Amino acid sequence: MNRRNVIAAGAAAVAAPGLVGPARAADTLKVVAFAGASNWPFWACQQEGLFARENVDVSLDFTPNSIELARNMMAGAYDLALTAIDNVVAYDEGQGEVDLGAPADFVALFGVDNGLLSVMAASDIPDIRGLKGQTVSVDAMTTGFAFVLREALARNGMNENDVTWAKAGGGAQRLEALLKNEQKATLLNTPLDLVAEARGFRRLLRARDMLGAYQGIVAMARRGTVKDRAAALRGFTRAFHGGVQWIAAPENREKSIALLMAKMNGMPRAAAEKAYERLLDPDDGIYRDLRVDRAGLGMVLELRTRYARPRKVLADVEKYIDAGFLAAALK
Repeated sequence: MNRRNVIAAGAAAVAAPGLVGPARAADTLKVVAFAGASNWPFWACQQEGLFARENVDVSLDFTPNSIELARNMMAGAYDLALTAIDNVVAYDEGQGEVDLGAPADFVALFGVDNGLLSVMAASDIPDIRGLKGQTVSVDAMTTGFAFVLREALARNGMNENDVTWAKAGGGAQRLEALLKNEQKATLLNTPLDLVAEARGFRRLLRARDMLGAYQGIVAMARRGTVKDRAAALRGFTRAFHGGVQWIAAPENREKSIALLMAKMNGMPRAAAEKAYERLLDPDDGIYRDLRVDRAGLGMVLELRTRYARPRKVLADVEKYIDAGFLAAALK
């Protein structure tokens, strides 16, 4: 049989019914997150077909607050959450805002950013000390980034009783409340801080300047889910890593900015360009390697040791991370 006949015979065999199994159905994953640009790599994955390339069918829902997110994760409504690592620690340590009905088994799989947090305030508030006697908003009092704001007060000679606290929900909800002048200040991440700044609100400080290293957003799952859905979660992680590389590639700058503008409710071009530079700052933006910053997590634990109840001394950063997951996913 000559070479042409061999190729033809092979093609016929591939096409013959029963000789080749059907293509594997895509794994499905349900993801929940807060509104904001930490989802930018996710949107890039959708637009560029990176999830499909990994044979993962992914849906994304947004949560109004960390309490609902934690409850839904425990109930199995979602497989993965993009949320503050402080929420992982809080609920695993029994220090969460609400009782989840059973011991939490949350774990961080990879990191996204350092929180990109700033204290944003009304224009008549000159500095942190000017918040004394004012109302400030947080997502929840015992989880998320509330302790960052309490630390900012403490470093400026105040304590939690010097302000009135309002639980306003996630960043998008806090921004809305701030713009309506329902509170005088809150913590916002980029690009929500840029939206507030463009509306005349004042940046009182950047958390990174105050704290140094700080671990913010991570991909969080339940440990049982990591075991049962390992292939799908690894595929998601490879795609997400690819999404980060795509938005960071200089040749994709215009597409990346357009994507951000479209997904952030028509963000103005000038704000989107600022967000692009801030979010892709190689030293202070989205993590290109998806690491969990151990030093940053150490600061999270330090703040929780200082402010959380019941009081616990927390120091073991590895306790809250699936240390081998990221390397296995990206190998």
